[in-house]
Amino acid sequence: MALREIRLMGDDILTKPCKEVTKMTIRNRILINDMLDTMYEAQGVGLAAPQVGILKRIVVIDVGDGPVVMVNPEILESSGEQTGNEGCLSLPGKAGTVTRPMYVKVKAFDQNMNPVILEGEDLLARAMCHEIDHLEGHMYVELAEGPLFDAENEEEE
Repeated sequence: MALREIRLMGDDILTKPCKEVTKMTIRNRILINDMLDTMYEAQGVGLAAPQVGILKRIVVIDVGDGPVVMVNPEILESSGEQTGNEGCLSLPGKAGTVTRPMYVKVKAFDQNMNPVILEGEDLLARAMCHEIDHLEGHMYVELAEGPLFDAENEEEE
């Protein structure tokens, strides 16, 4: 697999909505594998395709329980609230305080284009919301409460 360049905040591609994936091609499989490798190398917990310059609705996440691949994810429901520090591989070294749902239920396709329903709580819910926002051209800084700060030892998404 290959590492891909992570696009940084200020790159126009991060502000554009992504296109739906209609079939799993060899190129999409390679993209997913490269995204996982890139995310792990950067020590992140999530990565969306636009962060590596590809406007496709593909997200990878690993909060420590193994990789989750979501193609065309859509949040079906959410509940509760959590406020915490959030970072992004597209804005290295910085973090902000963001309020997200404590629980989310997501409809998506897996890497084989099988429909799946995924549920997440705590960090997984935060990561799902964060990465799905990227697919719509949004970054966490739009939701940050107060100024950004140096992340230092915070986990980045």
